[in-house]
Amino acid sequence: MAWAAVITALLVGLGIVWFDEPLYLFLRNFDCGLWRIFDVVFDAKIWIIVSVVVLLAFYIKKITKSKPRFRNEKQKFSLIAFGRDFISKTHNSYAFFVLSSVLAASVVGKILKIVIGRMRPVFFEALDKTGFVPFSTDWAFNSMPSGHTFASFAGLIMLGLLAPKIKWFTWSLAIIIGVSRVCVGAHWPSDVIFGAFIGMVAADLVKAGLKHYGAEIDK
Repeated sequence: MAWAAVITALLVGLGIVWFDEPLYLFLRNFDCGLWRIFDVVFDAKIWIIVSVVVLLAFYIKKITKSKPRFRNEKQKFSLIAFGRDFISKTHNSYAFFVLSSVLAASVVGKILKIVIGRMRPVFFEALDKTGFVPFSTDWAFNSMPSGHTFASFAGLIMLGLLAPKIKWFTWSLAIIIGVSRVCVGAHWPSDVIFGAFIGMVAADLVKAGLKHYGAEIDK
């Protein structure tokens, strides 16, 4: 992971000072309607909503087979008791892993977007202007890292880790989604590289952490 961080930092730096503009202009030639669908389907919010819905469906299926525990020691409804029961019944599900991975990547990614404050390519196309406006919450200055990329890499890399037989598909799809963000003019190539790194690290760390947590719960 340390080497991956060094390589990512090098590529992002080279992108900012060298290859972002020419590669961006090249990939813009491959814009198409399919990428607009990706723009909606693979947004971080959609990842979270779908994961929550699937997770709730999984929990409902579980409680039809084993009695839910919503009450505390005083036999009164307790959110804490419900939360513990929910986690105990869902912590091994793919949806729980994917949701946790996407949430982790999104929190880190959103903070970095604001701190870095990179201008989106729209400024380059309209005004031939690039640069950074750190600590900006404006969408126009939140280009790095790519949100669709870190969310999709977090979710799809996680699915590949959980189901190795389909990782060739999920990982390839993650790459395509990342490239599509440049094709539609939403991000610079280095934004996508950085977002991919965040998503991959989130998936790897969350999987390791949840596996350990699950083992403790199951004892």
